[in-house]
Amino acid sequence: MLSAEAWDWQTNVTCESSVDMELVLHYSLIPSFAIILVLSFLERRVSRSRIDGKLHRLNGRFGIVIPLDFVGTFSNRWSFGFAFGATANKVMFLFSEGYLPLQVPKWAQAIVLLIGATEVGLSYFPFFACLSTEFQITGSVLGFLYTFTWFVITITNIVQCPHGQVMGDYEKIIFYWPSLLCLVFLLGRFVLMFVKGLRVHLKMDVSDQENHFLEVHQAQYVKRLVRKPPERQAQKSWFQRKVYEWDPCFQFPSRMIGTSALALICLYIFIVIEFYIYKEVSEVLKILDQGFEELVDSSNDSEVLVSAVLPLKEFINVTQGVWIFTTFASSLMCVSYVFHILACYRKHMKRLWAGKKHFLPLRSHEPTSSQSVAAIARYSGWQIAYILWGYLVIHMVQCLFGIMIMYSFVLPIQHGQGLEMAKDLGIGILTVGIATGLMILQIRIAARFFLQPKILPDDKQKPLALNNRLLCSVLLGTWLIARIDRTIMQKGYEAADMGFNTWIGMIFMDHYHTNPTLLSFCHILLAEKKLHKSTKYYSFNNISEPRVSTRARTRWLLLYTLLNNPKLTELRKPNVQSGARAAPQNPCV
Repeated sequence: MLSAEAWDWQTNVTCESSVDMELVLHYSLIPSFAIILVLSFLERRVSRSRIDGKLHRLNGRFGIVIPLDFVGTFSNRWSFGFAFGATANKVMFLFSEGYLPLQVPKWAQAIVLLIGATEVGLSYFPFFACLSTEFQITGSVLGFLYTFTWFVITITNIVQCPHGQVMGDYEKIIFYWPSLLCLVFLLGRFVLMFVKGLRVHLKMDVSDQENHFLEVHQAQYVKRLVRKPPERQAQKSWFQRKVYEWDPCFQFPSRMIGTSALALICLYIFIVIEFYIYKEVSEVLKILDQGFEELVDSSNDSEVLVSAVLPLKEFINVTQGVWIFTTFASSLMCVSYVFHILACYRKHMKRLWAGKKHFLPLRSHEPTSSQSVAAIARYSGWQIAYILWGYLVIHMVQCLFGIMIMYSFVLPIQHGQGLEMAKDLGIGILTVGIATGLMILQIRIAARFFLQPKILPDDKQKPLALNNRLLCSVLLGTWLIARIDRTIMQKGYEAADMGFNTWIGMIFMDHYHTNPTLLSFCHILLAEKKLHKSTKYYSFNNISEPRVSTRARTRWLLLYTLLNNPKLTELRKPNVQSGARAAPQNPCV
């Protein structure tokens, strides 16, 4: 008889909470639409239409409420990140296709999932709208009430029934504590917004909600760019050289912060689900193990049966140990990937700002406008999907490698077969070494006798150089599958990697809209135009200013630029009209 005590880990408590979260999600659309309507009434439309002439009393009200600018928002970045984190549970349900508001045939499930995603988005829309509105007092009050309502409902659901019938003890606490933490942060943020808005309203403080065309860090970046670099670089620490160096002239947009926070929380939920699945499978294996022991005992220790059962028990123990170890290893790897993607984003953006595109495939140097706009909309979803599926693939591969290592090295030593294992290992290493040496020798001979000379002196390889990358591509592709910033396809097939195309479109969109040099140029033009028109007689020349020749002013600016940037002298075109045969010695002439 199989023991039923192996299932005692799972608490099948048939408790029913008075709060139906799915029903709450449906009814939350009512206050959500009310908040959107209030904020829309406060917003004024910039461009007026014919209907404004008929409804002149509205005075351009009922504008469009923009919850979050995915391109150029650099304020409230962590607040938006925690707002994204509050939606993590519902995002995971959508990812697992577990939320279907309507029962439809399978061919229509994609449409129903889109409807469900829209419903979830509208339900959490007030979080972002209240954070981004210019009316701080109204937005903070409405946001606090809406967030507090969700917090109370979630706490009530957890307290009434903390356990679950699927995963056992404290299921809801384990799943919902990240979202609760995000809701608590949002409550504190809305309180701070209310205090600041009230101080501004009482003339005790100055509002900092003005929309700046040029951010402070972007202006600092341009100043550092035109400033002469120091002769001696400051010594960097080991963390700055090997891990990460903070740059005060660069800030990640709210989209990157929010996506990273949401990806980490979704990864945590995914790992918890996988762990409980492993726990259930391990309990089944324990029952199977007990069954084998009872079978061996009933057969009076038959040698044939014992020799068949012991390797199976050993395999079960090895698999369980390797699975737990690789869970931590793959989790740390995917978490590091999330932060590494942020570092790669900063590196790629700086390269694009400097006009360097060599790190991208040749076909991706000029992505279409539609591809860039669509990439901004789908980047967050693709990034989270890559992280989750990448974790699963990496975990499986690491588990297989762990089992191979255990059976190749660890178990032979435990069974007293270490000498034979070392002998086989030496033979294997020798065989691989000989094969590798022959391959290298073949390449050397081919490069010496069968290849043509280098076409140019700067060429790194001769024509028709051999380069076998199959094994390396398989290993690196498996390990880097969770990274969306690097393609795993071979050269020439990068367009088949949809995630990498999304990454390229996204960074080009940010490059076009957040380039500090371009924004500084436009900011100077707008500032001079505004200052020029602010004078009373701006159409007349100001005779009080000293008259300076335009040519002299241009030469002075040229001199100043070349002194700070000596390398630009090599890029200057010679003055053909002057008839000079050689470049002048003075770079400023």
